[in-house]
Amino acid sequence: MQPELIEEFLEEGIISFTRMRAVEANAIALGVSDLQLMESAGKALADVARTASPNRILVLCGKGNNGGDGMVAARYLQRGVVTDVCYLDSGKRSDACEHQLSALKHCCVALHPFRCRDDIEAIHSQFENADIIIDALLGTGSAGTIKEPLSTCVRMANASKAQIIAADIPTAGMRADRICAFHRAKIEGSMVVDIGIPLEAECYTGPGDLTLIPSRKRTAHKGAGGEVLVVGGGPYQGAPWLAGLGALRAGADIVRIASPVFEPIPDLIYERLAGERIGEEHIERLITLAGHADVVICGNGLGAESHRVIHTIAPYCKKAVIDADALRLPLPVAGNETLYTPHAGEFTRITGISLPDDSRERALVVKDAGIRGTVLVKGPTDIITDGKRVRFNRTGDPAMTVGGTGDVLAGIAAALLCHLPAFEAACIGAYVNGRAGQIVAAERGEGMLATDLVDRIPAELFRGRSKHG
Repeated sequence: MQPELIEEFLEEGIISFTRMRAVEANAIALGVSDLQLMESAGKALADVARTASPNRILVLCGKGNNGGDGMVAARYLQRGVVTDVCYLDSGKRSDACEHQLSALKHCCVALHPFRCRDDIEAIHSQFENADIIIDALLGTGSAGTIKEPLSTCVRMANASKAQIIAADIPTAGMRADRICAFHRAKIEGSMVVDIGIPLEAECYTGPGDLTLIPSRKRTAHKGAGGEVLVVGGGPYQGAPWLAGLGALRAGADIVRIASPVFEPIPDLIYERLAGERIGEEHIERLITLAGHADVVICGNGLGAESHRVIHTIAPYCKKAVIDADALRLPLPVAGNETLYTPHAGEFTRITGISLPDDSRERALVVKDAGIRGTVLVKGPTDIITDGKRVRFNRTGDPAMTVGGTGDVLAGIAAALLCHLPAFEAACIGAYVNGRAGQIVAAERGEGMLATDLVDRIPAELFRGRSKHG
């Protein structure tokens, strides 16, 4: 898609810290290094500071990437401005911050390392004489009460007559006359500067989205990963089991399959429904089972004759993924959140609208279709929308046209939906399912089976993450 067409799908307004972290990670995956982003941020910060024509600037730097931004700014300010850099010299600095400090030691700036309150108070004149103070102490990832010696930095900066410019966000308790936000504002009242993040880092899914998945705590107990119920099967026996396995591999702890058809898979709990198809005689039991589940997947292998059952039980589901044969009118709607996962033909079945081939036009049609809930339309480029936001996913391979890959996707999305909002669960689910497909296709080409995807899910979904939160 052309950049000018992507731009209309950019989100506006305040961006959350967690979303910004994902966007930055996506930018890095697209080839823009963290050092490049830091260089752009620091240069922009210096440019903003220069607009006030200061004679003396004091830059306060922490030990994280926010501190690195400040150090870059100081490097650009060394010509024509008397620049002092006061930096925290205890604890481990981020790699990028350490890199910037090494470069700064060769610049025409005065460096003032500090470890305690006395170190800060010893340079009180730098605070008193500064025209501008750049606050690069703590970044967007900081939390909790500010402690010494940073609290002394805040106190002395607030007492100074200097104009204070905050890098991205103000340090807790510090006044900010101007807030220089990088890429998007994180709090109200910020001025935004461009740091060269590709538009695709926001509009397309990427590995950065995986940072939104909460880590499993060391104290986690059985069931903490979520409980998923799959309601399906009868005419087609494999689909619900593929969805169930997808959910397990995506982190769900307990997965039950409510179906007339049994398959001997010991990892999945079988809830036998009498007969050959799911019918109205099963409604009461299914409502009970749905009440115990965090997320219910409906429709896989179900056939057309059981739709009324799904429509009846849906309001009793806390959250639901509506897939395959459950994608019929009237659309089932879960009690809290519903994720619909149609391919193009199923989308037409529930809306009466044929989707265009062009990704932009397709996205606009899906966004404006008026479906209550989140929609993930599967295709060569997946479209995810909640009616306000739009995201694209381009992972995948043509070999994934084999039957069952969509069932696996429904399972992945359901496991994620146990812990995330539907829009984020859909974005990550589409990305991971497509990545798993690409890995399998590289090995097996068009001989891919849907079951081949299942064991590839954990490596793509949980790569690079710590074992415990």
